[in-house]
Order: sequence, then structure tokens, then C-alpha cells
Amino acid sequence: MLLRYLLESKAGKEEVVMKLKSLESSVSTGRKWFRLGNVVHAIQATEQSIRVTDLVPRFCLTLANLNRVIYYVCDTVLWVKSVGLTSGVNREKWQMWAARHYYYFLLLSLVRDLYEILLQMDWVARDRAKREKSSRDPPGHSVVHEEAEWLQSFILLLFRSLKRHPPLLLDTVKNFCDILIPLNQLGIYKSNLGIVGLGGLVSSVAGLITVVYPQLKLKTR
Repeated sequence: MLLRYLLESKAGKEEVVMKLKSLESSVSTGRKWFRLGNVVHAIQATEQSIRVTDLVPRFCLTLANLNRVIYYVCDTVLWVKSVGLTSGVNREKWQMWAARHYYYFLLLSLVRDLYEILLQMDWVARDRAKREKSSRDPPGHSVVHEEAEWLQSFILLLFRSLKRHPPLLLDTVKNFCDILIPLNQLGIYKSNLGIVGLGGLVSSVAGLITVVYPQLKLKTR
């Protein structure tokens, strides 16, 4: 999608753009074959999230995974329609349902990420305050006020928190990039194909990293 967007404005690239569009459609259809088992996986994830000890992640993840189950059901119906197994499916309606539940899933996942980020920022601030107290630094110097501006202090604290927890950074980046797709489909925030394609590329790289290095996958407590 990203490559097609970059070539659309180039003269003499019409044939290449059409081939890329056809390839994009074929890959999308083929990818759905691998999603047929994802409904079961999403149900299992919902069962696991119910047992999470922390209330906020338990609430967010349980609702998120329930929406993911519905999304995959809608996606499977669309796949059945695309391969010609049935003709009595309103494609536009099912696409909107799928996009809506995918959006809810990602939004709740981002709320969970935000909660985890705030916890990390609190831990970093407390740790820094303890170290400063033990080293007897001058009064008034803390992690929140170590920069002249509040915004700079906040960004610095956020950077240190995410640096301390790479799985949280990857999960947040992935969910943020993924949510561009349903935002565009639902008309909440319109993006061009280049932005959506770039977001999809970054999300895929982040997801691939967690597959290659499982220790970088965000765990639930």
C-alpha cells in the first residue's frame, strides 16, 4: 500500500500501480486463511485476561479481547464472501462492523498501555527520588523538576519509563499504528494511503520483533 501510494503520482507507473493494487488485494485475501484460527485464539486470550490480578488491565484486556473475537467473526464472514462461498452478505455493513470492533479492541489496548506507562512513570519517579534522597542532593531537585519546563520534564520521564520497559514501547507503537486503519475506515480521522501504509509497515516490524524475541512481548500480571 505504501509503495503504491508513493508511485501513484509518478508518470508512466500506471501499470506498476495496478499490479501493486492487485497484489495487495491477493495478499489480503490470502492472509485471511491464516486468520481462521484466530477466533479460537482470541477466545483463549479472553479467558486468560479474566484471571489478570490488576483490575484495570483485566477490565481493558477482557473487553478488548471480546471485541477482537467479534472482529474476527466479521472478518471470517467477509472472507467467505470474498471467495464466493456465499452471496447473501452485505459487504459494506460487515466491513463497518469489523472496523468498529477492531477500533474498540485497539482503543482498549491503548488504554491498557497508557495505564502501564503511567505506572512505569510513577516507578521511575519514585526510584529517582529515592536515589536523590540517599545521595543528599540539594532540595527541590527531582525527576519532575530537573528541566526548566514542565513539558520537557514530562517527556524526559516518559522517555526513561519506556526505555526501562521495551515491551511496553513496542506494544504501544504497534497499537497506535494499527488504530490508523479503523480510524480511516470509520471516518473518525481520515489519513491518506501513505500514512496508513507506513503505519502498517511499522506495526508489522514491531510485531515481528516480538515473534523473534518473545521476551519483548508485553506480559500481563
